[in-house]
Amino acid sequence: VQLQASGGGLVQAGDSLRLSCAASGRTFSRYTMGWFRQAPGKEREFVATITSGNSAYYADSVKGRFTISRDNAKNTVYLQMNSLEPEDTAVYYCAAGPYITTRTQDFIYWGQGTLVTVSS
Repeated sequence: VQLQASGGGLVQAGDSLRLSCAASGRTFSRYTMGWFRQAPGKEREFVATITSGNSAYYADSVKGRFTISRDNAKNTVYLQMNSLEPEDTAVYYCAAGPYITTRTQDFIYWGQGTLVTVSS
């Protein structure tokens, strides 16, 4: 599975942004898809994940502001980010894994990352 993330950019605090992650391969619908982020000088952290059955899980820091969704017909997973804060500034990565998990190490396939910068 190859993943291509897009949609990052420079926005102001309070703005919204939608990230997309397009996947190759015929088995996309079987994977748990996740979004992670890595801020400068920090470790990569979990943001959100959605299972093959469309169950979604979120980090506490983004709960209520971010929404993960998937379109299996388009082999794409999305991350709708609302009420963005400067603390959300990071490189955002999409990933695919074989089972329900929020742990970075359990995801097998990773996209290249897309930069989100939120100015105050």
